[in-house]
Amino acid sequence: MTASLRGRTILMSGGSRGIGLAIAVAAGREGANVALLAKTDQPDPRLPGTVHTAVAEIEEAGGKAVAIVGDVREPADVERAATTAAETFGGIDIVVNNASALNTSGTAELPIKRYDLMQQINSRGTFLLTQTALPHLRKSDAARILTLSPPLSLDPKWLGRFPAYMLSKYGMSLLTLGFAEEFRADGIAANCLWPETTIATAAVINLLGGDEAASRSRTPEIMADAAVAVLKRGPEVTGRTFLDVDVLAEEGVTDLSRYGGGDEPEMDFFVERDR
Repeated sequence: MTASLRGRTILMSGGSRGIGLAIAVAAGREGANVALLAKTDQPDPRLPGTVHTAVAEIEEAGGKAVAIVGDVREPADVERAATTAAETFGGIDIVVNNASALNTSGTAELPIKRYDLMQQINSRGTFLLTQTALPHLRKSDAARILTLSPPLSLDPKWLGRFPAYMLSKYGMSLLTLGFAEEFRADGIAANCLWPETTIATAAVINLLGGDEAASRSRTPEIMADAAVAVLKRGPEVTGRTFLDVDVLAEEGVTDLSRYGGGDEPEMDFFVERDR
């Protein structure tokens, strides 16, 4: 089954830039409404875009959008975002858990406030946004939850490489797979989506290797195209953790050259090249 996103309302955490923005713009191109809860109200010289420029891009693509300046860690901000989305567009059909904090420091080096930040934004933010939107999702006839989080691998390589970040991202995945089963009877589908390769975002450029890392990364549009494809699938597609390339292959897209990254792009965390 394939659903349409036209007229459907997405509540997304983050989305001022990067993968979240690419997904929001692609959904807008499909006729979706997008409510963005993000902190970036004013331009930051280190980062492109604000929640307001994101809204403008979504509307230019053909969608409708509203900006909610706030923090996914704050219950009052999340409640305001859900209320704004529902009052502006008549409900909430889709939650996209996009906001995420990245720190790959080891256990000895990671300050506890950075540990807390990752857990609060990543796994706690996923729980809070989903929980707050749940009454609206239950009223939708095409409810979806999509979380940008990785496949679960107990390979010691991933468990031990950066345990704090691993815990926060695996927490997002475990919650989403739990939502899929918990809300199956309500017809709410819940899935995870993760890139096979690194994606050329500000996080990669600023934290993981600059322009050289970006040159070996695919563009955010690959995640956007995969996300739209997952969101258009029927409610029977639930409880799965997808890689972007696998989703696109199922859609008949195997030539990925337009997404960049070169002949051998860098594999993302939690993904093996010989999988």
